[in-house]
Amino acid sequence: MKLPGRNIAAVIGFLLVLTTEASVGDSSLSEFCSETKECLLYTPVCQTEEYEVRNLSSTKWVTTEETSRIMEMATYTAFRRLFKYITGANENGANIEMTSPVIIKSKTNKGWFESCTYTMSFLLPSEHQLNPPKPSDSQVSITEMPGMNVYVKSYGGWMMSYRARDKESELMDSLESVGAMYKKDFSYAVGYDSPMKMFNRHNEVWFVAEGTPVCPATPA
Repeated sequence: MKLPGRNIAAVIGFLLVLTTEASVGDSSLSEFCSETKECLLYTPVCQTEEYEVRNLSSTKWVTTEETSRIMEMATYTAFRRLFKYITGANENGANIEMTSPVIIKSKTNKGWFESCTYTMSFLLPSEHQLNPPKPSDSQVSITEMPGMNVYVKSYGGWMMSYRARDKESELMDSLESVGAMYKKDFSYAVGYDSPMKMFNRHNEVWFVAEGTPVCPATPA
């Protein structure tokens, strides 16, 4: 028996909602998200003493780019631009809940004071994953991150440019030492906390895995 077109659309919509809820959900399900209602959720794949691998579902983000010689200057401008979007600078004038984390994509092996384009994104909450309001600012866009596996290295404190750079280098060294395949030309700096949080901060660096993730067993 064939389902009427309207019923098929309803089933597809329901499945899309289930997928969204599996990737963006209640922050109580994550140990890292203490300041927002919703957080990026993931499926653990494997873990070593140096890094872990996570599987991420496809998600939609609101994104902007800023070029600067200093990461902190670029991210300050980019953050303000995206914050305006979630506080009403969109076609519906909608106020959109802040989520965690904020991600910053940039090229790897940057020289000190080298001009670089930083791509910052806010995760859209589950309510707006299917049909996010269009940004009013032409420098802001809605982007979709495909499902993927990522290599992750976590660290505490503040996500300053020199620390993000050091952790990126440490993760690259770990991955090279085990022959892992990954996209080497860019990484993500990932922050979960607002500037108001002083203690127990959580940051990460991500590389996108290629092929089967590598997690060598720790010798007994």
